[in-house]
Amino acid sequence: MASAIREDIDDLVTRRALPTNQVRIVDPFLFLNHHGPQTYPSPNQGLPFGPHPHRGFETVTFILEGDIAHRDSGGHESVINAGGVQWMTAGDGLVHEEVSSAEFMKNGGPLEILQLWVNLPAKLKRTKPNYKGLQAPDIPKIKTDDGKVTVDVVSGTWMGEKGAFNPLVDIQCQVLHLKTSAQLDLTVSAPRNVFFYVVRGTVTVNGQTAERFQLVEFNNDGDTLRVNAEEDAVILFAHADPFNEPVISHGPFVMNTKAEIIEAIEDYQAGKFG
Repeated sequence: MASAIREDIDDLVTRRALPTNQVRIVDPFLFLNHHGPQTYPSPNQGLPFGPHPHRGFETVTFILEGDIAHRDSGGHESVINAGGVQWMTAGDGLVHEEVSSAEFMKNGGPLEILQLWVNLPAKLKRTKPNYKGLQAPDIPKIKTDDGKVTVDVVSGTWMGEKGAFNPLVDIQCQVLHLKTSAQLDLTVSAPRNVFFYVVRGTVTVNGQTAERFQLVEFNNDGDTLRVNAEEDAVILFAHADPFNEPVISHGPFVMNTKAEIIEAIEDYQAGKFG
């Protein structure tokens, strides 16, 4: 069990759940920032993430409250609202910005966002960049336990329902919404690594209590995880086969060697990211 670390960015309330001193990575999951929850005044400056580069991984962004206006050097542009998800493949390299819409900066309101970085294997790190943003109605939802559990099927499959996104590798990713007293059994086969982060509420997982802003670690020997909601809760749940490759990161670049990091910096400075 590892608690997220408070690391505000300007006036944006931010907690970093991964990496921490307790958990470096959950291969291939590299990084998770939890922004908010907070309420922005009217007017406001919005999100502070102006143009910046990436190479070698993917970002998956969950807009729980508020919105994100996305634009990148690949020509993709969108405003995704509460309940929506963005999946961006940085791959060979692009420059993007994630700011708030003009409407949000004018009117303010509640904001809560998760951003998860997912590694790419060596053979795909220089793949063509891509972006897809979907609104809440475009994310398949499955209800179980007499309606006390709602599963947003972001990628992979759940009870036969195909997820909204098709990752380059098998990344199973869901957002779980549990009402008080809900019970859910999650089965993960070996040797997959499990990413389990409590966004809101308190749950017990196989008898162990996990609270808001906590990341739960599991062995990757295959298991059934029994989740009981002690109160209304939201969980980010994902799993994947580990890549078991070297991870060399430098700011917005994640590669396999230091030489590749140097190349990424030089390519960005030379304007090759667009």
